Parts: sequence; C-alpha cells; structure tokens
Amino acid sequence: MVPAHALGHFLRTLSGSAVATFLALFPIVDPFGGIPVFFTMTSSWPPRDRYRTALKTGVWVFVILVTFLFFGRFVLHFFGISLPVLKIAGGLIVANTAWGMVTSHARISPEESQEAEDKEDISLTPLAMPLMSGPGAIGVVMALAANVDNWEAYVGMVIGISAIALSVVLFFWLGGPLVRRLGPSAVGAINKVFGFLILAIAVQLVSDGIADFRS
Repeated sequence: MVPAHALGHFLRTLSGSAVATFLALFPIVDPFGGIPVFFTMTSSWPPRDRYRTALKTGVWVFVILVTFLFFGRFVLHFFGISLPVLKIAGGLIVANTAWGMVTSHARISPEESQEAEDKEDISLTPLAMPLMSGPGAIGVVMALAANVDNWEAYVGMVIGISAIALSVVLFFWLGGPLVRRLGPSAVGAINKVFGFLILAIAVQLVSDGIADFRS
C-alpha cells in the first residue's frame, strides 16, 4: 500500500470510528438532559465554581469511558464474558436508561441527590458517574471496543469520546439560559425524544447479541 493510500485508509477508519462512537454515545450520555440536574445542584454557586465543575465533569467522563475502552476487553476475558452476552446485557441496561427518560424518571436517585448537596466536589459523583457516563455508556463503549482490531479505529474512538466529553462541558457552560428559555415542558419533550432513540439502540444491541448466538 503506497503512503497516499495508507493515509486515506487511516483517515477513513479514524473518521468513521470517531463519528460512529460519537453518534452511539451522544443520545445515551445526553448532555442536554443533564443540564437541569447540573444547574439544580449548582444553583447557589458562583459562575466560576460552576464552570470549573463543568470542566472537571467533562474530564472525568473522558477518563471513565477511555478506561473502559482500553481495559474493558481484559475485564471480559477475565470474567469469561462473550461479546453476545455483553451486547444483550448492555442493551438491557441502555433500555432501562431509555425507559426512565421516556417515562420522565429521575436520572439520579434521591439518595444520590442528597449526597451531592453535602459534597464540595460533585464532578466525579454523581455528575460524571452515574449521570453522564453511567452503565449504559460504559456498556456501549465496551461493545464497540470488542469489535475493534486496529489502532486507527482506537484513535478514532478516543476522538469520539473526546467530542462527547467536550459536548458535556459546553452544554453545562451554555445550557442554563437555554433551559430557562425553553422551560421544563420543552426540556422534558426533548428528553423523551432522546429516550426513544436510546430505546431503539438498546433493541438493536439485544438483537445483535441474539443473532450472534445463533450464528
């Protein structure tokens, strides 16, 4: 393969995996849906502390997802979990997340919310985990990584995860005025749309897992 063709193959693989990772994770991470929770928890904070917490949350989302991207496969091998089983389990977890969004259930429990009120740093828990990069997002990352066999695709996936983390920071920085302008009803409607899309992803994951068992 000549260098020009090799570069073209690299870019196609890198860009394709980056876009696929971003599109798969965005409705599950749902930065827009996290805005009301973020501003509720930080409503009494000065803007500087709120911006710093948003940035740290994005960093933690990146660290968590990239960790499972590279080490998730070793976890699967250690526990003897096959890819079809992971797809089905991940699909069920994602479906639970989607159902909570469609039926307007809270994304974090009352206990987690109460704990957050007593913490000075809420960027890791409960914002990054489990609000933004919870079991659903981790399951999707591990399922995607299980099908990767070249370093270009891994680089693309890291770029996709970086874009997700950046979107979390930007949505948290800029989302307050938007949420206040839209109002609770519009935000709830948008979350239901995201929930429907996530439910479709969950059904696809379960379907792929069952098909893998049959093949």
